[in-house]
Amino acid sequence: MRKFSGFLIIFSCFPLLFFLSGEISYEIKAARTFENQMKESIDLPNITSALPITLLDQNNNVYSEEYVEWRQPTSLESIPKIVKDIFIYSEDSDFYEHIGFDLSAITRALVVNTSEQSVQQGGSTITQQLVRMRYLSEEKTYERKLMEIFYSYELEKRYSKTEILNMYLNEIYFSNQVYGIASAATYYFSKPLNELSIAEVAFISAIPNNPSLYDPLKNFEQTKARQERLLQILVDHDVLTMAEAETQKNVPIQLNVKQKIQAYPAYSTYVLQELKWLVAQNEGLDVLIANAKTTQEKEQLQAQLQDKVQALFQQGAIIHTALNPTKQLHDEQAIDQILSSSSELQASAVIIDNNTREITSIYGGKNYKKFDLHRAYQAPRQPGSAFKPLIAYAPYFEITDTSPSSTVSGGAYCIGDFCPQNYGGGIYGQVSLSTAFRYSYNTSALRLYNTVGIDTAFSYLEKFNFRSLDQRDRIYATALGGLTYGVTTLEMADAYTSFIDGSYAQAHAIRKVTDLQGNVLYKWANERTLIWSPKTVRYMRQLLTDVVTSGTGVGLYTTTNYIGAKTGTTNDFKDFWLAGLTDTETAAVWIGYDIPRSMEAIERYQIHFAIFNKITN
Repeated sequence: MRKFSGFLIIFSCFPLLFFLSGEISYEIKAARTFENQMKESIDLPNITSALPITLLDQNNNVYSEEYVEWRQPTSLESIPKIVKDIFIYSEDSDFYEHIGFDLSAITRALVVNTSEQSVQQGGSTITQQLVRMRYLSEEKTYERKLMEIFYSYELEKRYSKTEILNMYLNEIYFSNQVYGIASAATYYFSKPLNELSIAEVAFISAIPNNPSLYDPLKNFEQTKARQERLLQILVDHDVLTMAEAETQKNVPIQLNVKQKIQAYPAYSTYVLQELKWLVAQNEGLDVLIANAKTTQEKEQLQAQLQDKVQALFQQGAIIHTALNPTKQLHDEQAIDQILSSSSELQASAVIIDNNTREITSIYGGKNYKKFDLHRAYQAPRQPGSAFKPLIAYAPYFEITDTSPSSTVSGGAYCIGDFCPQNYGGGIYGQVSLSTAFRYSYNTSALRLYNTVGIDTAFSYLEKFNFRSLDQRDRIYATALGGLTYGVTTLEMADAYTSFIDGSYAQAHAIRKVTDLQGNVLYKWANERTLIWSPKTVRYMRQLLTDVVTSGTGVGLYTTTNYIGAKTGTTNDFKDFWLAGLTDTETAAVWIGYDIPRSMEAIERYQIHFAIFNKITN
């Protein structure tokens, strides 16, 4: 009766089969019209596996592993026979007989789907599944299904059954960014595939049928239930006896999930961003992106950059960095503790080694988690008076014969409608540059900036790596740190390194990027450029020291021979800044709220002074 019913179903589908055959013929004819294009589109090169990007600290110890998937290609000979049996008998029992697709299975699927008025049942062979994973979307339409059949037929002509099965077992998805049966073994059980029991093999083999439903980390019981069905399938095909299957069903499954090394998330998150900048510079894309004339052109170039970075992830790499793990941990714990008294107050900090100009520690925010908003490089804020050394005082010393003892007016001053006031509304007469700097007189800084000229001042500023600056910042308010978007903590610390000795090389966390064999792929060009003359450096270091000894920086200290710094406070106390240097390190600190609001109720210098002292001593 069942055979007769089946015959009736197939007989009634002949018109549908005729339609399907016509569609297949149409697809093949269209493909042959564009033969070269189609061959190129389905040409199967060697698969490049996505391997870990490993981050090393300055002591060459691994502190972070980054990868978008876990894939480890394995030869078919090294895959146990039980694995092949499970997938062939559960997914495609006629694998060795068909030509890439099984017309009878497709017919059955079409009958079911037509009755349900939707595309639900697949009828896919292992070859079709491989084609879908590699070349086609998961869209459930008849058109996509037809193309899948054509591609599968072509695939079977180009590769042997053994090669196709090998590709399939290495590329099927096992949930949790795990691809390939061998990788599933090491991920879920932390041991090689050939060391798994039959029960464990069947357990992970249950996942690909529906990676969401059978994700063992979320739905262990569903995965276990499918494992038992797979063991029964092995019994049905005489691979196991009923007694053997029952024994394996009762074997306890103990997951031992391999954990990625993920220490110091604030530092590693920044390193991955710096990696993009490094690739862009080495490939010449940074200049092209900066000079793009249209949004479309810029987006195309950025897509090229993303492809370059993605290719790096595919081939695997080792990123050697300047991370000082002891210092990073100390700074994170110290700043978290200082900020613990306020639930919403945030901070960022960057510390740069004066000798190497490398970023040894970076703080992205309180209790920072991987890929959170990184306040050290992603959150530009108004720098206030901390910007004056870079935009007004150093350029002024550079183009004049003045010294810290030279005088400047601290009285009221307007340029057009721009009439800033000194803190507290103070009006002063002629004061030394040292005094004006020490107490951060706004009107004095504006006078110096106006003397230098906007274009000249920016000619110095543009030598630094201020990505946050805008063309609209070429105004007089910039003398006081009033910017369109602001600057980041990273940019401030980076620019302040020029006061070490007058030279500048952009500070970096990455020392070099190598492939897995140790060959250098990318490296920063760290040639230093002379920004300030020895005279300017000497005067600026003196002014920065005066701030600490008798100005707005009183309370800062160092265990080295030198310390100099500049404070910054923006309108309505929305941002507090501190940037400076000691004999060994240059640092910048910002504190504020993510949504800017007044911090007037907070002791003006207490918090960021405490942070600066902690991270530089």
